[in-house]
Amino acid sequence: MESTSPKAQIHETQGTGKKVLLANPRGYCAGVDRAVITVEKALELYGAPVYVRKQIVHNVHVVRTLEQRGAIFVEETEEVPEGAIVVFSAHGVAPVVHEEAKTRNLKTIDATCPLVTKVHMEARRFAKDDYDILLIGHEGHEEVIGTSGEAPEHIHLIDGPDDVANVQVRDPEKVVWLSQTTLSVDETMRTVDALRERFPGMIAPPSDDICYATQNRQLAVKRFAADCDLVLVVGSRNSSNSVRLVEVALESGAGASYLIDYPEDIDLAWLEGAETVGVTSGASVPDDLVRGVLDLLAVNGFDTVEFVTEAEERLTFSLPQELRRDLRAAGAS
Repeated sequence: MESTSPKAQIHETQGTGKKVLLANPRGYCAGVDRAVITVEKALELYGAPVYVRKQIVHNVHVVRTLEQRGAIFVEETEEVPEGAIVVFSAHGVAPVVHEEAKTRNLKTIDATCPLVTKVHMEARRFAKDDYDILLIGHEGHEEVIGTSGEAPEHIHLIDGPDDVANVQVRDPEKVVWLSQTTLSVDETMRTVDALRERFPGMIAPPSDDICYATQNRQLAVKRFAADCDLVLVVGSRNSSNSVRLVEVALESGAGASYLIDYPEDIDLAWLEGAETVGVTSGASVPDDLVRGVLDLLAVNGFDTVEFVTEAEERLTFSLPQELRRDLRAAGAS
């Protein structure tokens, strides 16, 4: 089926001009791909409108494209007409949101990324065992709100290393840390180290909460940042993982780094004096936007493209079970 994220055909090219280092992997991760396809399939199967609570993923272009197809984005469940279809975003929701939807007799499709669901399950399990849970994340982020809602009496939000001194727990020997999935790996580990100094008995989650895609995109940027006069990150300002890529680029030695939604957001003054430009994109960005950036750079003399590959990503997630069931019943694929 057609997706909002057609894969741009980007080939390595050798020209006589200036150079672009193109990160691989970049763009859509498995959780984002699943969430966007969920809305597209729901529109095909049920017809418009399909309501979506919050932005399905944090990308302006994706949201606008889905709106054009008949998706209606709302902030709260109460904005959805009783009995209508509502999709929960990839960032996850608190249990109270599910209860609100049930009260309004809404047909829900939960597009929460499975890696976020894993963190929710960890929060419930550690809360059941009466741990104090130190959740590393950004206050107000939708993912953090959803995770905190799983065990509000047990969770303490830690928004970076500077927050560590403020946390109070009941038993220093019964503490665990969890994290938002889209954080900077380095900053998260600095926070963990500071927490461990205060609570030596603190345990870690069974596996890293920061998602594979976030880590891979950051590692790719680290590999080329010091060689770049400029790093362009395609992504929206409310995308935590995209914002982190700009920070990682600067911390890793890039001369400058900027976050852009569209190729036309590029200020040509940024290119003056530059010989090498790095390009990457956040995990909620369709690759056709990157193609547009490369086209603009080529017109301005950056006509050599070299790939910098950190990892090959092959992970995929199946669609939400509610949607799969209805697709099977309708004989759709």
